[in-house]
Order: sequence, then C-alpha cells, then structure tokens
Amino acid sequence: MSTPSPAERFARAGERSRHPQTVLFAGMQRFELDDFQIAGCQALEEGRSVLVAAPTGAGKTIVGEFAVHLAMQEPGDKAFYTTPIKALSNQKFRELQEVYGADEVGLLTGDTNINGSARIVVMTTEVLRNMLYADSSALRGLRYVVMDEVHYLADRFRGAVWEEIIIHLPRAVRLVSLSATVSNAEEFGDWLDTVRGDTEVIVSEVRPVPLEQHVLVRGDLLPLFDDRAGIATAQVNQELLRIRSGSGATYENNRRVQAARSARQAGDVAHGRRPPRGGQRPVRSANVRRIERLDRPDVVELLRRANLLPAIFFIFSRAGCDAAVQQVRRADIRLTSVEERREIREIVEERTRTLRDEDLAVLGFWEWRENLERGVAAHHAGLLPAFKEVVEELFQRKLVKAVFATETLALGINMPARTVVLEKLEKFNGEARVAITSGEYTQLTGRAGRRGIDVEGHAVIQWTEGLDPQAVAALASRRTYPLNSSFRPTYNMAVNLIDQFGRARAREILESSFAQFQADRAVVGLARQVREAEDSLAGYEEAMTCDRGDFREYSAIRRELSDAEKLNRRDATASRGVREQRQREIASLRRRMQRHPCHSCPDREQHARWAERYWKLKRSTDKIRHQIQTRTGTVARIFDRVVDVLTELEYVRVEDDGRTVLTPAGRTMRRIYGERDLLVAESLRLGLWRTLDAPSLAAMACSLVYEPRRDDQGPGEHGLPRGAFRSALDATQTLWQELDDREREHHLPGSEPLSASLASAMHQWTRGAALDRVLVDADMAAGDFVRWAKQTIDLLDQISLVADAPLAGVARTALDGVRRGIVAYSGV
Repeated sequence: MSTPSPAERFARAGERSRHPQTVLFAGMQRFELDDFQIAGCQALEEGRSVLVAAPTGAGKTIVGEFAVHLAMQEPGDKAFYTTPIKALSNQKFRELQEVYGADEVGLLTGDTNINGSARIVVMTTEVLRNMLYADSSALRGLRYVVMDEVHYLADRFRGAVWEEIIIHLPRAVRLVSLSATVSNAEEFGDWLDTVRGDTEVIVSEVRPVPLEQHVLVRGDLLPLFDDRAGIATAQVNQELLRIRSGSGATYENNRRVQAARSARQAGDVAHGRRPPRGGQRPVRSANVRRIERLDRPDVVELLRRANLLPAIFFIFSRAGCDAAVQQVRRADIRLTSVEERREIREIVEERTRTLRDEDLAVLGFWEWRENLERGVAAHHAGLLPAFKEVVEELFQRKLVKAVFATETLALGINMPARTVVLEKLEKFNGEARVAITSGEYTQLTGRAGRRGIDVEGHAVIQWTEGLDPQAVAALASRRTYPLNSSFRPTYNMAVNLIDQFGRARAREILESSFAQFQADRAVVGLARQVREAEDSLAGYEEAMTCDRGDFREYSAIRRELSDAEKLNRRDATASRGVREQRQREIASLRRRMQRHPCHSCPDREQHARWAERYWKLKRSTDKIRHQIQTRTGTVARIFDRVVDVLTELEYVRVEDDGRTVLTPAGRTMRRIYGERDLLVAESLRLGLWRTLDAPSLAAMACSLVYEPRRDDQGPGEHGLPRGAFRSALDATQTLWQELDDREREHHLPGSEPLSASLASAMHQWTRGAALDRVLVDADMAAGDFVRWAKQTIDLLDQISLVADAPLAGVARTALDGVRRGIVAYSGV
C-alpha cells in the first residue's frame, strides 16, 4: 500500500476532527466501511436524519447501529430499533446484546416483553405506533429511531403503520430509514425532508460481493451474460438464445468441453479465484428438445462439486420445499461431517428442550433433526417458529448447507449464502400464476454472496420450458422498484388523532402523508396512463364485437354471475336466509345469461377472452380516472368519511362550539387496533360476547383475525363450537353486514366477511386439547396455527384491557388457555 501524501494525511486529520464518532465507530467494525455507510454515519453525527437505500446484503444496518452508538454516548439518551417482523427483531436484539450487554437492550414484539425500559429497545413497528398514540413515558429521552426495511411502507395491510410513525414522532427525534434499493428514493427522501426536517438521502446500488448470474441447463451452469461483450453492454449469452430457438448443433457434443471447464472453475472458486473471463469460454449451441430438468438431489450434488454451497433454493410453495428435502433425503445425500453432525444435534437439543415430547412427535421432530444433520432443511411460514429459528441459526453457522425456502426468507433475516437457486420465475399470488418482479428478483438473489467469505455470489436460474433468457436478463439488470404508499385512515387512527390534535389539525396531519405527497405529484403520469388505456380499450371492444348482439352487455352479466358465485363460496358461514337470497340472484343471472343472444354464438369464448381483457383494463382505468378527479385532499376526504361513520355510531360528537370530541365509546376504541377495529368496538359496546366462556371467546377472537385460504369452505354449522358461541357468531355476522353496508354508503371500501373456519380448533386448543387433535381439526401446518394463535392472543389482550370487568376476566383466562405449548414457545 502506498504511503499517503501530506495532502491526504491533512484531509484525513480534518475528517477525524469533524466526525470523531464516525471515525471511532468505523474502527470498531470488522470491515472497512463503504463510502455510503460513512456518508450515512457522518450525516447522523451532524444532526440530520438519513434515508439509506442499498441492495440486500450491502450493510445498510451499520448506519442504524451507528445511531444506537450515538445514543449511548450521552447519559439518558435512548434509541429504538424497529423492524417489520418478529424474527428480525429477535435477531437484532441478540446482536445488540452482544455489543452493549443484556442490561442495556430490551425487546418488545407484542407477545414478548424483555427489559422494555432499557436505553436501547428493539421492537416491531406496531409497538412503536401504539406507544406514540398512548404518549408512553418510554418515549422520554428518545433521540434516534431506526426503521429497518422501511420499504414495507408499501405493504397494503401494514404499510400505514410506518407512515403513522414517521408523521407522529417528535421532530427532535432523528430518523434512520433503511430501505432496499427503490427507484424513487429521492421522492421518498423529499417527503421525509418535508415532514421530518433535514434529511440526507444516500443511495448505493453497489453490491459488496459481485453477483455472477447463471442458467442451469441440464448439468451445465451457463453464464446469463456474455462477458466478452463487456460489463457495460451486458449482452445475453448467445448460447442461451440458441438453446431457446432450438437451432444449431446437438447439445451433447459440447458437454465434454463444459465438463473440463467446470472442473477448472470449481478449483478456482475453491481457492478464492475468479473464473477465467474473455475468450476462454467456448461458445456452444444446443437442441432444446433434448433438455431435461435436473432432479433436486442432482442440483445439490452439482453445486457441491462446484464448491457453490451453502445455497438457498427458492421454491414458491411450502409443499415444494418439504418435497425437496424428502427428495434429497431419499437420495441419501449427506453434506456434513461427523463433527458438524454432532454440533447440529447439540444445538437442536438445546433450542427445543422446552417443547414436550408428545408435541415433538406430532411435529415430526426426529425426521426434521435427521435432515438437519444431513445439512438440509426447509424454511417456510408453515414451519413452527422454533424450528425456523434453528434452521436460521444453523445456516448462519455454516452447518446447514442447502435450504429450500419460500420467498419469506428473503425478507430481512440475515441468511446470506454462496449461491441462490431459483427453480421458476413465476409464483402463485393468491389468484393466478404471475411472473416475479424485478424487485422480487433482486431481493431473492440479494442473498447470494457472503461478505468477507465469498469472492462473488452466484445466482442460478433453472431452465424451464418457455424460459426467455432476454426476460431473465431484464429482471437481473433492473435493480430497482418503486416505493408506493398504501396509507389510508382507519377508525382507530381517527379517534387517536382527534383525541390528540382535534379534527382540523388531524386533517392537516393526514395531508402530510406520503400517500398525499405522491398523489399530488402523480397526476401527469396518471393522465398519460388513461390516454394509453383508451386506445387499448377501443381495440378490445372491436375484437369482441359479435353479430348476434351486444357482447359487452353479455360479458357484464357473466362477470356479475362469476362475482356472485365467488362471494357465495367465500362466505360459507352466512345465515340460511342470506344464502337462499344469493342462490336466487345467481339463478336469475344464469337465466339472463342463457337467454342473451350472444350465448349461442359459436365464437362466444373467443369473444369472451377479449371481453375479459376489456373489463379488466376498464376497471383499472376507471380507478385511475377516479384518482385524477379526487387527487387533491384524497386522504383527508377518506378521513372525513371515517369520522362521519364514527359520528353516526356515536364514537365522536360535535360540540356546540364546533369541536369534535370523543365519547366514552371513542375513548375505548383508541386502544383497539387491527383490521376490524370498528367491529370489535361495536361488539363490545352492544354486549354481543358477554355470555361467552374463555374457549368460546378465543374462538370468536380467532374468527375476527383469521383470513381463510381461497379454497377454504369453512366448517359449516355442524363444525362450530356448541352453546353460546353460535348465537354470538350470528349476532357478530349480522353486525358486520350492517357496518359493511354503512361503510359502503359512505364510499368506504368495507371489509371481508368473518370466517369461523379455525374457530373449532382454537376452541379445542383453549380447552387444553392435544396438539395432534387440534392440528387435524385445523387442517393446517403447525407454523400457521401458531401464527393465527398469536394474532388471537393479540386481540384477546386488547379485549382484556378495554372490556368491562366480567368479559375482561374471561379474556385473560382465554389468553392463558391459548398461550401454552408450542404457542408459548419463545426462542429469545
């Protein structure tokens, strides 16, 4: 290394004097800090807030950890570190404990409360939102808030929580927002600057470990890009294009050349050297008809031979993940040494010692442990949280070598691998199979490459029928995706804002949301989208023209019939009268459809395909037109509608002097959070649940939080708990229908019907039934049951705090009944 010049030494000395804490903190790290990390730390040391947008694995959390470091330099100062998921909170809690000690670090995740008054507290975002609305004493002395994975702000279910926090945090608190690389980081930064004050926007698109992209064609790892064209041009490998077109010489003739090159590359990777570039890669051609997919065990063996383990295989289904582990097991593949197997067993035994033997048997513990000892595991939401934590720990310790995971693994958890394998580039989104987005591709492949361990990371796409290398290259080249607000006022938000600020000031606060900020900027682009859509609509309308009659009218009847049938299937717990009414409507629509002249057209289904495209585009275009018409003051107008509903139901009232204030019912609603805040508050006020015992109240709470699968038909009346539960459920269903009608009258979106599909299982669990019986009745994986049980606990906890004395006591008893066994387990 060359000796620095006098000028360079002078510049460095000046930097140390201006940013002494940054220099001190940087010296404590295992790696030399990157430029974007230093810039973020320096901005914080200068007293500004920061937004750091950088790729997965780039090390943006270092900036958040520096904020914690700054807080600890001043006696009495506090730092909160927020994350979107409990698993990430648990991980960060352990990491900060290692640095600052157990006495200085706390954890609050709703169902876990450890040292909550500490100077450093890790928490989920909902916990901080609730603190702000309650004006918690824990906020005193707060100087820094880190919002990790702030791009969750776009989540349509939970995203509003991030905006609420950003808007309501005291201005003196410095905010550290950490985001994946988004294409509109500057726009988001502008909004943060508007609502929070001086905010530095720092964007880095540089991966700390370069990523090599491959396509796995049979037994060959072919580069996605042709390196000979140069990095700047990033041309797709011509060999892949020839494979797709099926032209050229036979594929097999060239496999011997590839085998020799693979052996050389494996040696290079093993010794930390990059593979040879330039003209040393032979260009080969192939016959697409002879290509077959490798079995999963063969792919694992291929990666092992090429020294490309550990690897994460992303498979977009839980069943696929579990099946992959079984396939590797049947192939008798072992990826671990005797010493590693012994260490794995010790860790597994330690982490699961609090679980009962009979529960372990139900959970398939011994087969799961044996798979871990082979170095193989699945990771998905259906897995028991305790098991997921063990898989994560073993992978981080380099003991598990191959993990088959759903995309949930890409969110936040620190599990980098040498290689990431994508079996497909499409997934089921709940309605249809759709291609993954460039943002999802970046998030998934971002796990490849371990800083300080790997020279490069590897992304491997398995060849499938119809794979387009150009489309894969486009996914791999676009590193960014837009961050769009999902913010909308809720009833709980409205009463809290009115209570703290009054109605007029609450409207002003909501006008400062990122949702409104984006709406005001977006009208030009929206108008352009409408113009483009109108041209397409005209073409679709022409394509569906039918000489028998008005096909647009006919297709509208078909759509109405389809929607009615879907609603009837989804709401299986509706009363008999409601079901009979719907059946009459469906029969009437079916008769109208069959009598329409277009129904007998021989080209009917061809016209229908164009009609479906027409209605789908028209629906989205109408939404855009509505956005343009209501652009100014959009969020505040929704707030006004929410307040109108609350006024009609007497949760708020308008005083003689014009002030809007809370009634006693409104003060109760301040402490009820969730999608069904109004329904819960009304049910409590009307006393619909006062006759329920603890198991029945748990079953009711579960019915309010549970979101069924699309194919979930529900238990039917015979499967529901007996006694008072059924009449209470009927009354709650009727109340939901009345509230839904009222919301739609006020042009609010309403909510989904209740589902009692899990009520019987939750009732049995609360009464003390064995795990195996409950899981059979629930017809779901243990991890799913635990997740819904914890959401049930959260609602029961709220009820125990706001309900009148008899019901509050029942709620506490129900809490104890649900919080047992695998549900009570906490890995922290």
